[in-house]
Amino acid sequence: MKYMDEYRDETLAQGLANKIKARSSRTVRLMEICGTHTMAIFRHGIRSLLPETIDLVSGPGCPVCVTAQEDIDRSVKLARIPGVIVTTFGDMLRVPGTDSSLQSENASGADVRMVYSTSDALKIARNNPERDVVFLGIGFETTAPTIAAAIRMAHDTGQTNFSVLSAHKLLPPAMDALLSGGNLEIDGFICPGHVTTIIGTAPYEGVVQKYGTPCVVVGFEPLDILQGILMLVEQIEEGRADVEIQYTRAVRPEGNPGALKIMEEIFEPCDSVWRGLGVIPKSGLAIREKYRSFDARGRFDLEVPRANEPPGCLCAEVLRGAAKPVECKLFRKACTPRSPVGPCMVSSEGTCAAYFKYHAP
Repeated sequence: MKYMDEYRDETLAQGLANKIKARSSRTVRLMEICGTHTMAIFRHGIRSLLPETIDLVSGPGCPVCVTAQEDIDRSVKLARIPGVIVTTFGDMLRVPGTDSSLQSENASGADVRMVYSTSDALKIARNNPERDVVFLGIGFETTAPTIAAAIRMAHDTGQTNFSVLSAHKLLPPAMDALLSGGNLEIDGFICPGHVTTIIGTAPYEGVVQKYGTPCVVVGFEPLDILQGILMLVEQIEEGRADVEIQYTRAVRPEGNPGALKIMEEIFEPCDSVWRGLGVIPKSGLAIREKYRSFDARGRFDLEVPRANEPPGCLCAEVLRGAAKPVECKLFRKACTPRSPVGPCMVSSEGTCAAYFKYHAP
C-alpha cells in the first residue's frame, strides 16, 4: 500500500537491525510509553530483529489501563443513576471495576453507549434533551483537545444536559515518576508519536535534563521503530541525552498550537491517580471553573470507596515496567481476553493483550 509499504521494507529493516547490532556495545533497557508502539513491536516481530543487548519494556502507555480503579467504579456508579446515559469509547466497556463493569451494567438495564467521538456523545445529548449524557474523558493528550472542543461547543450552544467525567492523563509527568523512584532502570524512552503531535517536544526536556535519559519521538511502522531504537542507541553510546524526532513526517517541535490552546482554555493540570504509579502531581486535567457546569464530578455524587487491585493481578507492575505479563500467575489462565481480570488484558493497546495475541506460550 502506497505510503505504508516503504516503511515495511524487509531489506531496509534488516539493514537497520544490523546497524543497531554493530552500534550497541552494552545492554540497554528502552521503554516504549505508547500502547500503539507496544502492539506494533509485537505485530511486526521487532524484538526478533534486535540483538540481545537491547531490552524493550512496555510502560504506562495504554490510557484505559492506567485509569485508576476508582475511576472505573465512578463510571459504574454513573451508569446506575436513573436517567443518565453514559457514553464511552469501546475499550472502557469491559474493564472490570471492583464489583461490576460498564458492560455488565448495560446488560442489567443501564444505558451505556459506545461512541467513536465526542461529537457522537453531543449528538446523543441533543437527541435526548430530557436525559443527562455523560462522556467518559479517558485518554492522553491525543484525545484531550477533541473533548475540550466538545465542552466548549456544549457551552456555546447551551447544551446543558452534557457533561464529562475527566480522567485524562499527561504522559511527561508519568515519565518523571517512573525515573524518580530509583527502582527501575530505564536507559531511554521511545516517545509516543500521537501524543507528541499535540504537545511537541518541550515537555520531554525536563526528563532529559533532570535524569539524563535520552528521548526519541518515534512513528509506528517497523522502520520507524527500528530507526528510533538506533537513534537511542547512538545517543547512549555517545554519552549524550537529547530529545530527538524520528517521526518528522508528523511531529513538529512546537506541537499543535491550536490543540494546545483549546486544552489550556478548558482544562487545568491537577494531581491524578494512575494505576500502578499512584498519585502523580500535575499529571491529570481538571475542567476549569468557567466550564465547571460540564464537569460530571460536580453534577453527580461520584464518591466511591478506595479500591484495590484484583487479587493476583500484576497489571500495576506491568504498567510501570516492573513485571512482564508472563510473570503473572493469572495470565492465559484465569485472565484472557474473553474473561479479563485486569485492564491490560482488555484494551486493544494493553501489554497483556499484546503478549496474549503475539507472544508464544
